[in-house]
Amino acid sequence: MTDANNQNKHVNGASGEASAVGLGSDGLIEGNYDAVFETFDDMKLKETLLRGIYAFGFEKPSAIQQRAIVPCTTGRDVIAQAQSGTGKTATFSVSILQRIDETSAHLQALVMAPTRELAQQIQKVMCALGDFMNIKVHACIGGTSIRDDLRKLEEGVHVIVGTPGRVNDMINRGVLRTDGIKMFVLDEADEMLSRGFKDQIYEAFKTMPQEVQVVLLSATMPADVLEVTQRFMRDPIRILVKKEELTLEGIRQFYINVDKDEWKFGTLCDLYEAVNVTQAVIFCNTRRRVEQLTDQMTKKQHTVSCLHGDMEQGERDQIMREFRSGSSRVLITTDLLARGIDVQQVSLVINYDLPSNRENYIHRIGRSGRFGRKGVAINFVTEQDKRQLQDIETFYTTIIEEMPMNIADLL
Repeated sequence: MTDANNQNKHVNGASGEASAVGLGSDGLIEGNYDAVFETFDDMKLKETLLRGIYAFGFEKPSAIQQRAIVPCTTGRDVIAQAQSGTGKTATFSVSILQRIDETSAHLQALVMAPTRELAQQIQKVMCALGDFMNIKVHACIGGTSIRDDLRKLEEGVHVIVGTPGRVNDMINRGVLRTDGIKMFVLDEADEMLSRGFKDQIYEAFKTMPQEVQVVLLSATMPADVLEVTQRFMRDPIRILVKKEELTLEGIRQFYINVDKDEWKFGTLCDLYEAVNVTQAVIFCNTRRRVEQLTDQMTKKQHTVSCLHGDMEQGERDQIMREFRSGSSRVLITTDLLARGIDVQQVSLVINYDLPSNRENYIHRIGRSGRFGRKGVAINFVTEQDKRQLQDIETFYTTIIEEMPMNIADLL
């Protein structure tokens, strides 16, 4: 298939302007689809898939799931704009599982994600949801054995979740056959394109069948994402879940006035005394800060683990495994973790440092109240941070209260 053909069919005469996607002046897409399915039962899903959904612990679909699962199962191109933590992973996972033909052994869906951790997370969710189905899902990511990928792909898989570099490598080697792909999903598209994966995504896309369905999920709609939607998508269904309907619901948010930065550590120790923390994530803004706090906590005999972007992949995986299994209870990390890593039992998120950009606030604290669970977020605020805290409240139309004395009762 020639590049020109492929581009023409998907661009479909898009004007190249934002209006082609219906972008409002506030950077939000304008929705053009308003059906809402209140329950998973209403979605006419396969019986085996429904069993997997309920066994996974989902009871009621989230706002994005109520709106986007059904259109994604129809084969139409879909753009969904919603923040992290709103259930996007399950939205496209359910849609893919619904569309897969289990009787055919060839590859039918490809999901691309910006980080290895997120790709692994998606693969786990999809396997869990498809527990009663006969579907093979493989994570194809950098930092792992190429031989293992080759073997898995030779054996045959229905769905691949991967990072762009490794996926393209496998396509170029001729072992990842894209000719049977029905569904191509780009998760966290804004994050992905800001990391400069655009060319790699386009390379992979060019090898896919003419009629492939493209589903794109993104928290924000910067120019790069719009360009991709115009280049790859045909008359997409557009679904917007606005911020107000989002993940801050169910998460109690508090702040503690610490005045000076050097008083944060003492405050954290006091909090530890007062609260029996089952599992917590503590966010700092820099790698140095993560290491420093980890050292201080360890000296005080607290068992903590830390995670940041400069660690080797194997070490990162090991730490996440320990945290998921509960053998390590407190994880100190940078924003590396803030997108896409879902740890089921986290009930407390502490922003030791307020995030340097307000968009990351929702990514961080969205960890704690996932899937309708209750959670608590505590923000350490110095004199210099007060303005930023107000900014966050305004941006998310939320109220962050001063932490009450009875915090232990809320956890």
